[in-house]
Amino acid sequence: MKFCYSFLVFFSFISFLYSYDNDQNNDFTFYVWKYQGGGDWYEGRVGVKNLMSFVNKNTSIKANPAPQIITLESSSLQNCFFLYATGHGVLTTTEQERRYLKDFLLSGGFLYLNDDYGMDVYIRKLLSQLFPDQKAQALPRDHLLFNIFYSFPNGTPKIHKHDGKAPESLAIFYNKRMLVLYTYESDIGDGWAPYQVHKDPEEIRLQALRFGVNVIYYAMTQ
Repeated sequence: MKFCYSFLVFFSFISFLYSYDNDQNNDFTFYVWKYQGGGDWYEGRVGVKNLMSFVNKNTSIKANPAPQIITLESSSLQNCFFLYATGHGVLTTTEQERRYLKDFLLSGGFLYLNDDYGMDVYIRKLLSQLFPDQKAQALPRDHLLFNIFYSFPNGTPKIHKHDGKAPESLAIFYNKRMLVLYTYESDIGDGWAPYQVHKDPEEIRLQALRFGVNVIYYAMTQ
């Protein structure tokens, strides 16, 4: 029993050192929000790994290759800067979670929301709860987000058809800083997935990956 306990302590210590070293050696870590409500928050985790690989190969950013899963707790948000949520279903939050999330955003955090189809009504409700006096603004095509690294002269790329509407990037600002980015009728996250998942053409997947790079660059440098 003493041997087993010592081994567990040693293993935990090594795991801690690895995670600490991992954080110290990366410029950027992608956090996936494990939200409540029954929606498939886990959708796209494989795609995020592909995006991190693309970032490491094509930019000077040293990205953590593995996305980190996080919930809305004050302690878990302390080391987080970039938070991402996607999925098809219900997203719900408690009053306390919204308070933590708003504090996170106002203290320098960035939230990227991607409607994987079916989340729009829940995302808009969340934004109205967080910022009742503001409405998400549609970004014009000449916004810096569309040119900060890769060029998107037509604005948000259309990755999936969904309802056939024009894709949009909407944002919430505070003191000219973007706190929240919401991509609607585009499904950028699905474009990060491997080919066999959705069988998207290579050019479509490339557009999604490049747009993901722009989002990260913008969030890090604004």
